[in-house]
Amino acid sequence: MPLVMAAEQVARTITRIAHEVVERHRTLGDLALVGIRTTGAPIARRLSTELHGIGGVRVPTGALDITLYRDDLMRHQVGPQPILRRTDIDFSIDDRRILLVDDVLYTGRTIRAALDALIDFGRPRTIELIVLVDRGHRELPIKPDYVGRTVPTAVGESVQVRLREVDGRDEVVIHDGPDR
Repeated sequence: MPLVMAAEQVARTITRIAHEVVERHRTLGDLALVGIRTTGAPIARRLSTELHGIGGVRVPTGALDITLYRDDLMRHQVGPQPILRRTDIDFSIDDRRILLVDDVLYTGRTIRAALDALIDFGRPRTIELIVLVDRGHRELPIKPDYVGRTVPTAVGESVQVRLREVDGRDEVVIHDGPDR
């Protein structure tokens, strides 16, 4: 189980991404962060804290559950029921520049589902994608605007992002076997 990023590297990477956002956007006032549950949401909250420290503006932050938008949900007629989590977006996304945040970009299917879910909440001016790890192997034409780290992987491996808010520690590791 190779360690790709330790806690200190995760923290530095999130800070660097926040600086990249500030460099790309002249003002932060019309930005909003939306993290994909489960691990994208705490990354979005951390980015919001960093952006406030850099730019002095509190960027609204929400969490998006994409369970019902997944294209693999109905592929199996008999199986476990999906676990629905709460979407928490308590601000209007209309005409905002949305920064969609996820932990790992792989096939692009999660992001496609997130885009569908997000559009049901309104009509943002733009949507940009932030990922902590891009592992390649895209099946859809999805490309991140901000990448913490590109990690070449084999199809049979999985990249696991662990965050203290969810798992009690910060790290990114590669496992043999499919994504969990």
